[in-house]
Amino acid sequence: MTLLEKRPDRTLGPGHDTFWTWCDQDELHLPRCTACAVLMWPIEAACTTCGATDFAWEELSGRGTIVSWCTFEHDYYQGQLPIPWETILVELAEGPLFLSNPQGMSRHDMRIGLPVRAAFLPCEDGAGPFKLPVFQADGVSAPQSRERIVPNMKG
Repeated sequence: MTLLEKRPDRTLGPGHDTFWTWCDQDELHLPRCTACAVLMWPIEAACTTCGATDFAWEELSGRGTIVSWCTFEHDYYQGQLPIPWETILVELAEGPLFLSNPQGMSRHDMRIGLPVRAAFLPCEDGAGPFKLPVFQADGVSAPQSRERIVPNMKG
């Protein structure tokens, strides 16, 4: 029996339910606008590029690269998540940016440009069990580099 990790409530409803159904099958799918071909993420009722409302769900590779990460040290979820809490921003191979959690790596392993792939973590929230897309290093082992790239913030 797999233990389900407790998580804050996910967003449910039109479009979102379809996303979670695909995740429960260990597949990452996003809607593509049938009018302008833009991949929609986050899920919206209408395309944020052209305003169309017809979408076709497309399976993605689940691969991408880390473009940023953050360590939360404040308890924003009132004890529902362990502190500190790691979050990563992944640019998917197909283009959209996807905010998620790293799996099998710490903040010391992360670097901008690190190739990652989606994995699906068995979880549970107030609506019941589901699989959460998380990302792990796309390779045999986690990177050994401890180099951290600090962006130039000067205008």
